[in-house]
Amino acid sequence: MEIKDVKISKKKPIFPVSENLHKYLRTYQRDARLPINYEDLKAFTESYPIMDKDGKDTLWGSPIYSQGQIEDLHNGLKIIYAKLKASGNLRIVEHKYIDRIDYCTFGNTHPFRIRIVNRLNDVYDYFYVKKADASRIYGLELEEILSPNQVNYLVDENTMIEEHLSLIHISEPTRPA
Repeated sequence: MEIKDVKISKKKPIFPVSENLHKYLRTYQRDARLPINYEDLKAFTESYPIMDKDGKDTLWGSPIYSQGQIEDLHNGLKIIYAKLKASGNLRIVEHKYIDRIDYCTFGNTHPFRIRIVNRLNDVYDYFYVKKADASRIYGLELEEILSPNQVNYLVDENTMIEEHLSLIHISEPTRPA
């Protein structure tokens, strides 16, 4: 069997979320009406690169928004965090503020990474705002089924919100000398 005209890409395509998948998301409370969407976050005027401790570009940037946008974005992002973590209970964000918004210049969905900080104890958390991708949703659902860990995410039309999963570092077993 001969395959012709195959184009190899380093990025997989983004698959739209079908109406049947939206119905599934509604059934399992993954569908949410969000106060801001991915395109709202993309409306920045410019950005500057985020460098690592060695001065190398991390491929993440910090977008710069107009003064008129920033308050609405921050308030909307806090509401999204409350929906993601506490079924919309805004008490969870009473003492929190959006510390930074980062934009990834690589990857399929060009995600935004949001850092939210508790002003009482300086503990922070991250979550991501991405373009909705059906293949990612199916992957998260499979992970939910197969993994002992719960995976939190929300979808609103073409916007997807994902919680940040902290990596668990498992040390190598020690061997007797």
